[in-house]
Amino acid sequence: MISVLPKKGHLLIAEPSTIGDLSFNRSVVLLAEHNNEGSVGFILNKPLNYSINDLVPEIEAVFKVYNGGPVEQDNLYFIHNVPNIIPNSIEIANGIYWGGDFETTKTLINNGEISKNNIRFFLGYSGWETNQLEKELKENSWIIAENKLKSKLLSKSSQHFWKEKIIEQGGEYVLFSNAPSDPMLN
Repeated sequence: MISVLPKKGHLLIAEPSTIGDLSFNRSVVLLAEHNNEGSVGFILNKPLNYSINDLVPEIEAVFKVYNGGPVEQDNLYFIHNVPNIIPNSIEIANGIYWGGDFETTKTLINNGEISKNNIRFFLGYSGWETNQLEKELKENSWIIAENKLKSKLLSKSSQHFWKEKIIEQGGEYVLFSNAPSDPMLN
């Protein structure tokens, strides 16, 4: 855990107490942008029942698509670790990039030059208005953590990612790592 202000490239880990929020319960969000105007991030561990081929039929790959967050869920976004071959990519931090030329990206995937470990697709994103994220941090809704995986973040399995990040926090968080996602099921 780090006790600094959030910045691009940090991970936001939903506090175990975030129970009623369907979008963010047990979420790990990559903060793709954070400035005076607000913040943008993508939920890394909420896979949807779609592959990229279901949404973009001309892409001949079955890469999983993730729920990026509750904002603009009809729009497709992507992050990747291959800026050298995807033009117009925007660096987030630690070897992770946001977007770029989509036509080139489709061709590179179809030619086998981009694998599922290089790219992650999202429907929607997580967004916060000016000072909204800071307010949620003061309310203890999120834990800020450094992305120690750097560009390998994209090849990380999402299945137990929140639990792993909570255990890394140590202390009382370890107890919460094995709690049911719905306390009513306990």
